[in-house]
Amino acid sequence: MSERSGQVVGIVLVSHSAAVAESVAELAKGLAGGGGSAPVAPAGGTADGGLGTSAELITAAAAAVDRGAGVAVLMDLGSAVLTVKALLAEGDELPENTRLVDAPFVEGAVAAVVTASAGADLAAVEAAAREAYTYRKE
Repeated sequence: MSERSGQVVGIVLVSHSAAVAESVAELAKGLAGGGGSAPVAPAGGTADGGLGTSAELITAAAAAVDRGAGVAVLMDLGSAVLTVKALLAEGDELPENTRLVDAPFVEGAVAAVVTASAGADLAAVEAAAREAYTYRKE
């Protein structure tokens, strides 16, 4: 586990679509294996089910996955990034030690969840997700 025994990094997946966020969360958890998986929460779409991003859904998802070792937030597109940056700037909306992680959404989510599930700390989870930019598909 992370430095603080028993605590694990939580992962929030922010998409403009609830279906996309939920599907990527399901994929990442499935590929992380059946054991003690890191907590993952999708925060997709708007509160009324439309396309977009919701600060309230992001805040609720971050609170739901916070286990004391930090929260890694991955986003799909521009305004999702802006929403998370605004929440971080406010300073009290997200759990302490929440990080915006610049990574490809699907590959980064899988890397983050697998790494967090192995008990890595927030810096290692972020590094694994960012490293997904180097994955080749040729």
